Amino acid sequence: MIGTNDQQSREGAPAIVEMTGVRFRWPGRDAFGIAIDRFELGARERLLLLGPSGSGKSTFLSLLAGIVTPQAGTVRVLGNDMARLSSAGRDRFRAEHFGIIFQMFNLLPYGSVIDNVVLPLSFSGKRRTRAGGDGAARDEAVRLLTRLGIAGSLMDGHRASNLSVGQQQRVAAARALIGRPEIVIADEPTSALDRDRHAAFLDLLFQEVEAAGAALVMVTHDRSLASRFDRVVELADMLAPSTEPAP
Repeated sequence: MIGTNDQQSREGAPAIVEMTGVRFRWPGRDAFGIAIDRFELGARERLLLLGPSGSGKSTFLSLLAGIVTPQAGTVRVLGNDMARLSSAGRDRFRAEHFGIIFQMFNLLPYGSVIDNVVLPLSFSGKRRTRAGGDGAARDEAVRLLTRLGIAGSLMDGHRASNLSVGQQQRVAAARALIGRPEIVIADEPTSALDRDRHAAFLDLLFQEVEAAGAALVMVTHDRSLASRFDRVVELADMLAPSTEPAP
């Protein structure tokens, strides 16, 4: 059983994520399980989660984004109890309110760069409206890509599979940011970038997250990034294997 520091890093910022008494275990006799006594994420907070592979990162992010629901306890996001939503309802909620930069990018390999960036807008009318509607969504995608260092010559008619790993990572970031989601999750977003682009990418990511008024949750093993965040949580301390079945 573990607990987390529930301080809010931004003065007066309300909690937009609240986990209370959460218990979750994957199926199987020796399966991994976690217990979270309390966790809060404040509006516009920048939270860094430090931890190696196997520390519970994927399970925590799955609970946070509603990919799975707890077997006990409550996960509330923007006032919504995730367990009370249907599976399809959670998918819609995630598309509308979360922007996710996956570690493996999850781009459509044969889609164009622009097609990949605007893809989330196909699943959320509100997010499409926040991006300016159908007419302006492409312009917003171009703006984000340009800010993140993707050349205009690569945006149309250029398959995502033909991009370098670093370029794919920046396209994934633009896709996560379009439509101003309230929560951005970044899973090792700088792992494919060289040192020169590393700091510049983070500067731009922070600027766009700030402009969108979003909270940022970044997972990494790179402790050198800690000074750039409002709050740092060690996954090894926060997410301990559960040795007892969930109630």
